[in-house]
Amino acid sequence: MTPPALQARTEGLVTAELTVAAGEVVAVVGPNGAGKSTLLRALAGLPGPARAAVAIDGEPVGTRPPHLRRVGYVPQDGALFPHLSAARNVAYGLRGRGLSRREQRAAAHDWLTRLGLGELAARRPGQLSGGQQQRVALARALAPEPRLLLLDEPLAALDVETRAAVRHTLRSHLGPYDGVCLIVTHDPVDALSLAGRMLVVESGVIVQDASAAEVTRAPRSAWVARMLGLNAYEGDGTDDGVRLADGHVLVGADPAPRGRVLVTVHPDHVTLYRDPPGGTARNAWHGTITEVTGTGTRLRVAVHGSDGPDVVAEVTAAAAAELGLGEGLGVWIGVKATGVGLTAL
Repeated sequence: MTPPALQARTEGLVTAELTVAAGEVVAVVGPNGAGKSTLLRALAGLPGPARAAVAIDGEPVGTRPPHLRRVGYVPQDGALFPHLSAARNVAYGLRGRGLSRREQRAAAHDWLTRLGLGELAARRPGQLSGGQQQRVALARALAPEPRLLLLDEPLAALDVETRAAVRHTLRSHLGPYDGVCLIVTHDPVDALSLAGRMLVVESGVIVQDASAAEVTRAPRSAWVARMLGLNAYEGDGTDDGVRLADGHVLVGADPAPRGRVLVTVHPDHVTLYRDPPGGTARNAWHGTITEVTGTGTRLRVAVHGSDGPDVVAEVTAAAAAELGLGEGLGVWIGVKATGVGLTAL
């Protein structure tokens, strides 16, 4: 049987066990300080507060120095050599591949051109913008065709237009890539468009490891649920529903699981009223609008709950105009039980 492309066990600040098949792209997500970057550094063999036993293609590499592991790593700051040109930075990663200097230069220029930097190949990092430096660092990691590719917020420094173009290039490269790629990101678009699997890290442990579709359908982390644009609350399951820390009870269509429960509500399922709602809204409370954002036909309305949780609602521009919604306005919030998702933690 062919071994997994990556098997790893980490200990220290981050405790995790990973088995990843060849060709898998895994998005590593979680709040700041959760240990995402620490996990990548441990897998790369770099100094840090976590250690890792790592096997790539069934071969243990944990005792090897980083440059002999066939690992490509892009840290958040890019870590380019300031005294080398962009082309020479990229070529540096090819020095151990047995290529001639001409072949190294050709490969470096090819990757810089793919990432839209061909005309800047002779410039040093100090002559490049932050986004351009990040693309050079990405080219340097991709050029040697590593078996394990570790990307720490690789698109974070890019503007919106460049980010979309580089994301497309990266997705094109990762499609036929038969190694393993782990991408740390806080952007749901990057996570869902680049990765088929998501690893959710909180406080140094993995709280969910599942397909991107499963994490989107049933997140087990309030942070990830909010990253995906949902309202999310944690509470305790009771006979009456899920009791939140403030004492408010949210009711779902199904009985609440016992123990700790994650409650999720899509903004589409939140209705705002000027008067107390009647009818079928089993969850209702009062609040004050703190922000209205968005343009076009859909608006997102943030409401601070006075006798219930804060919430974000998504409404049509026509409904907002009809209700006269604006900052500082008191409103009633209604959520049908069928719009409440309940996940046992």
